Amino acid sequence: MPNKENWEILSVEEKYQRRMESFINPDIEFVNKEAEEKYKKRAQRYRDAIELKKPDRVPISPNIGFYPAQYAGITAEEAMYDYDKMSKAWKKFNNDFDFDYLTPCTGVGSGPLLTKLDLQLYKWPRHGTKPDSPFQCIEKEYMKAHEYDELIEDPSGYFMRKYFPRIFGSLTSWTKLPVFPTFNELPFVCAGMIPIGMPDVQESFRKFMEAGMEAAKWIKVAGKTNRDNIATYGLPSISGGYTKAPFDILGDTLRGTMKIVLDMFRQPEKIFKAMDVLVPMAIKMGINACDGSDNPFVKIPLHKGEDSFMSREQFAKFYWPTLKKVILGLTEEGCVPCLFVEGSYNKRLDFLTDPDLPKGKIYWYFDKTDIIEVKKHLTGKSSFGGNIPASLMKTGKPDEVEEHVRTLIDKVAGDGGYILTTGASIDNAEPENITAMIAAAKRYGKY
Repeated sequence: MPNKENWEILSVEEKYQRRMESFINPDIEFVNKEAEEKYKKRAQRYRDAIELKKPDRVPISPNIGFYPAQYAGITAEEAMYDYDKMSKAWKKFNNDFDFDYLTPCTGVGSGPLLTKLDLQLYKWPRHGTKPDSPFQCIEKEYMKAHEYDELIEDPSGYFMRKYFPRIFGSLTSWTKLPVFPTFNELPFVCAGMIPIGMPDVQESFRKFMEAGMEAAKWIKVAGKTNRDNIATYGLPSISGGYTKAPFDILGDTLRGTMKIVLDMFRQPEKIFKAMDVLVPMAIKMGINACDGSDNPFVKIPLHKGEDSFMSREQFAKFYWPTLKKVILGLTEEGCVPCLFVEGSYNKRLDFLTDPDLPKGKIYWYFDKTDIIEVKKHLTGKSSFGGNIPASLMKTGKPDEVEEHVRTLIDKVAGDGGYILTTGASIDNAEPENITAMIAAAKRYGKY
């Protein structure tokens, strides 16, 4: 956690500076002076790009999924269930490819933990997908149309008593849990604890605790792997934590795509009220993660604000206002929102230049958005990156990758503030193409 002494009296800029100093000078014992110098040079390179300056060269930031497992010759199943194999695979990847920043192994997740909870929201190896296939979301109506008021009035209670029993097979009995604010007088405590004494409820808590113990086992290996890679190879982590846009929290895994679309026409006011309730939760999720990791960068994947999902008018009405509040809430606490624009935002780039957003404190990286138009809109306002197709890394040739990177740098990197990365995460790639991407960035990306 960053030094938060007198935090409440610090200005926004002072909070940002304190978090950034912790990023540049982490509490890590490097294996040697060379690794420490590499770390600080790379960390400063990223900071300069975020702050719209010209670093020594364009930063090379990986956007990698399960590829390190494939590269090391293990399956997605092995990466999720055999922590030692996972650790060795990610160490090999971080050692073999000279990126500027860490590819963390924590995004893979723990198969045993998910199995103990019997998560219904996803498929993964041993739970619906093949051994070599990563996890896949199962979209359903996990929150019913008439339940908005329950979510609005008591979001934590709703998640515990309604949402969790639907997405975790091991927690179905949590529908019986009491309403905890009623525990405010002695007689109510005794009556309220009756459900906790039921065998099926106790069994669910046992499984919940087992999942917690598995989480501790998993993070002991995964966390050490990340720290070792940082200390050995001088690779800064640019993943301090995650959060989501309020509309996506509702539309992705509560109501689902089809149902949220119906709600936009049938009960839009419920959506607005629910999103307002979710805003402080989304902000707190990002801040707490940054505090715990001592890292200022909060990744925010953007899903349903995409051009093909909703109109520009709907984006302005349903998506942008609460996303903006989350962005501002994070920056006011010195965090750096890193927003992954999945799909395309060609029809709404002007929203990203909102005058209320602070300059040089936000990073947007794009999948399919026209990067030339991105540069026109964001230069001098926010850092940006992306636009290397994941498909190119699989089906292209090294010289094609080199030419694509060279063209990108020539067209959009000249004014600084540009970070080189792929659009979508890479689960499949040819190693020579990754090497070509890195080499091209080093060759053409110098300022």
